[in-house]
Amino acid sequence: MGQTIATAVAVFAGTNVDDIIILTVLFLTSRAGGVPRAWQIVAGQYAGIAALVTVSAVAALGLTVVPDRWTGLLGLVPFGLGVRELVRAAKDGDDEPTPVASGVLSIAGVTVANGADNVSVYTPMFRTIGPASTLVTVAVFAVLVAVWCVAASWLGSHSKVIALVERSGRWLVPVVFMVIGAVIMAESIFS
Repeated sequence: MGQTIATAVAVFAGTNVDDIIILTVLFLTSRAGGVPRAWQIVAGQYAGIAALVTVSAVAALGLTVVPDRWTGLLGLVPFGLGVRELVRAAKDGDDEPTPVASGVLSIAGVTVANGADNVSVYTPMFRTIGPASTLVTVAVFAVLVAVWCVAASWLGSHSKVIALVERSGRWLVPVVFMVIGAVIMAESIFS
């Protein structure tokens, strides 16, 4: 169970590094203008992550027709996304603008729109870890959404920290994706 929890923490952190930037900006906006309210940010993030986990779990169930030894190849998806984003980050050093959201549904929408990487990582992971570990992983994700929101709220009050996260996130996210993809492929080969 300890390994499942550690893996869930690593996967959540790796797939949601970009969300911390968006959440931080939302909390900054909330502090500056009162919109969105803090509860809307938290509720929207939970709704968005829940939608991504649900889609991933359903997709993982659909993969039960694929032999186990081939599911590790799905690790190529996050690995490829990481390579693509690393190349893009090297080409243009500019960060993409962060969308502004003002309510629960729009924040959930931003989370889902920003979550293709989550689905590409969660789906093969849910397919390979089994039902019990999936439930533990989902519980860890639920706790970590709260941690992410608290961290983003704190970061949202420190402009120097925001600049640091924005600079390193451009490089950190792709590298984390590549590591996650490699781990998925390795677990399939060595299990």
